[in-house]
Amino acid sequence: MASKLKAFLDGAHIAPEVFTLRPDYRCLLIALENVPTGPSDNASEALLQDAESTAKATLAKTPVTDLPHVAAWRQAYKQFGAKSKFRNSLEALTRRVDAGLPRVNRLTDTYNAVSVKHQIPLGGEDLDKYDGSPFLKRSAGDEKFETKEGGEPVVEHPDVGEVVWCDSSGVTCRRWNWRQGTRTALAADTTRLLIIMDALDPFSNEALNAAADELVTALSQGSSDVLVERRFLGNS
Repeated sequence: MASKLKAFLDGAHIAPEVFTLRPDYRCLLIALENVPTGPSDNASEALLQDAESTAKATLAKTPVTDLPHVAAWRQAYKQFGAKSKFRNSLEALTRRVDAGLPRVNRLTDTYNAVSVKHQIPLGGEDLDKYDGSPFLKRSAGDEKFETKEGGEPVVEHPDVGEVVWCDSSGVTCRRWNWRQGTRTALAADTTRLLIIMDALDPFSNEALNAAADELVTALSQGSSDVLVERRFLGNS
């Protein structure tokens, strides 16, 4: 029910030290229910091709590291001590445009396409796998992050001071928007999900909402049963 989605988002928060690091940080959280599932289809393929064309035209004139939002996130990563080898999800995806964005499934393809087209880091999580509401903080270094190494499950711990998304059971995404954990990862049959959209200046709130509108429309395509709740969090 929409009331449950709203309650989930109402519990989300951002720790003050994140805004101390980046006063310009904002995020838009979107919780959805009854999202249609399935393999990649014509609609998701069209979105990916549109994103690839848009990005290629931009990259023909501007190196990826000079793209405004990519550059802002590279600076933010330096501020909390991340080495240059760690690339935010937007930069990592944009670098794959020439070879072609990955084709995974309808859900993942859709949010990857919106991320690249609108140039915003964007993550999708399985809402049913969350323990409590999401929150963003700087790590103490002892939190658990479940991932895989060589195909085998492992538990890592973030660096002290690293910016991490969490729930009550541990870290769900390391280095702000670098790598999502396996515990809350989307599955082929995920129908209840959380979308996290991260923004820094010069990315505007208007652009943030435009990306969200396109994403929600695409994810709702083919169903009138999709429930959606949004929550904006910023430095106020």
